[in-house]
Amino acid sequence: MKILSIQSAVAYGHVGNSAAVFPLQRIGVDVLPVYTVNFSNHTGYGAWRGPLIDPSDVRDVITGIEERGVFGQVDAILSGYQGGEGIGDVIIDAVARVKAANPAALYACDPVMGNAKSGCFVAPAIPELLRERVVPAADIITPNQFELGFLTRTEPDTLESTLASVDLAMAMGPSTVLVTSVERPDREEGTIEMLAADGEGAWIVQTPFLPMKANGSGDVTAALFTAHYVETGSAQVALERTASSIFDLLKLTLDSGARELQLVEAQESYAHPRMQFSARQVR
Repeated sequence: MKILSIQSAVAYGHVGNSAAVFPLQRIGVDVLPVYTVNFSNHTGYGAWRGPLIDPSDVRDVITGIEERGVFGQVDAILSGYQGGEGIGDVIIDAVARVKAANPAALYACDPVMGNAKSGCFVAPAIPELLRERVVPAADIITPNQFELGFLTRTEPDTLESTLASVDLAMAMGPSTVLVTSVERPDREEGTIEMLAADGEGAWIVQTPFLPMKANGSGDVTAALFTAHYVETGSAQVALERTASSIFDLLKLTLDSGARELQLVEAQESYAHPRMQFSARQVR
């Protein structure tokens, strides 16, 4: 499997491609990483160095890959945090060019905007760009519950309202939706959930809630779910594998006391997920 991953990169820590590439490689995926920013560290530190990469330079890198004749072998395009407004057009163009070479390729968009606790933390134009132009071009989207609400102009909280918001998101274009950080008032105390839906149905998986902030965990989640879905065609299997791997990554990170994801140390959880969580079909 080949995945063209167009995301940010950091030298220290693990977000964007610096979070997604290694786990994908560890499960046997050939990753073609294209960087949209090249920062010293993620912006959660409040200070960082390094450039946003000009959209024309990102486009040039993608064109160079195309010139090697590999677009026909690309099974999926993955995008995440978009540092500047022009990157959206570059991604949409890349998706069209890959799909022209391989119509079976899927585009997975992680519509990174923010979360329920912090609100939006991207450039002001990015949320509208995602909603109006990027998400409609996607086959798979992986928003958290907050981002799902923004995309669909709803306020999902219960299982029913979250499923309704998923349906609205699918009506925009994507055929598969993974919703992370699902928090509904009637869930078991001390838990958190993820929900996946496609044309075959919808499934929810519940894991213990870990009291931590883990920058980059969403990037790993989107990457693993995309790869497992492309491989198996099953939202349920992709959800269960992803939940298992991500929980063990987060638990290892929490136990270590480190601020950054223990991405390398947790590699066996990607290669050989314990499958300790079962997804329940909800429709």
